[in-house]
Amino acid sequence: MASQLRLRSALALVTGAGSGIGRAVSVRLAGEGATVAACDLDGAAARETVRLLGGPGSEEEAPRGAHAAFQADVSEARAARRLLEQVQDCFSRPPSVVVSCAGITRDEFLLHMSEDDWDKVIAVNLKSIFLVTQAAAQALVSSGCHGSIINISSIVGKVGNVGQTNYAASKAGVIGLTQTAARELGRHGIRCNSVLPGFIKTPMTQKVPQKVLDKVTGMIPMGHMGDPEDVADVVTFLASEDSGYITGASVEVTGMRPSRGGRGQRSGTQVI
Repeated sequence: MASQLRLRSALALVTGAGSGIGRAVSVRLAGEGATVAACDLDGAAARETVRLLGGPGSEEEAPRGAHAAFQADVSEARAARRLLEQVQDCFSRPPSVVVSCAGITRDEFLLHMSEDDWDKVIAVNLKSIFLVTQAAAQALVSSGCHGSIINISSIVGKVGNVGQTNYAASKAGVIGLTQTAARELGRHGIRCNSVLPGFIKTPMTQKVPQKVLDKVTGMIPMGHMGDPEDVADVVTFLASEDSGYITGASVEVTGMRPSRGGRGQRSGTQVI
């Protein structure tokens, strides 16, 4: 007997869907039956993700029930609000699953980090999640719908990482934002959880020298870096009713035991 699809009736909005974890999440959610609204700053990348899902590639072409691609800079308030409007116009309902994966790095030691590099990382990694979470929650509450909001943080948000003051601060902010949103939105039937990936094979980590990756891999009890699909599996669980009594959680996907405050990897390379 075939297993029942866990997200057959869900509409899922995924930001940062053009590559890496965002693309893997889109594929996994679609595989569980969800209709996916794939958003990325790179519209062509979002359309490619939708083509992988078997959809037409853009919201203008999308028939009812098909996946669709959207282009938006979700670090801008007007663009984030417009994105939610476009998704609702396209599908005639708000997304019941929202996964924020958009993120960047601008690494530098604290002593040399520019204000611009700080501001840009905070804008994309934290402000965008505030804007998308707020807009999605407003749409769900006004329509009387329940939902699941999943924000991608990072283990760096708990333990820090050399050369990533801005990135660590942004990802720590995502954890706090999500926990607070869970407390505020639970009475509306909206669950909010964050996922904290460790060392994951993404376009970001492809820039890291192999000797550094080898050193990092040796520190992971599982003996290898994670794949985007490992994160996507956890996101899918949190999106489904299998996690119906879980909210405000921060789920680590690191290949090691859960970290404790002040302890963890400080390797001087990126943890995505």
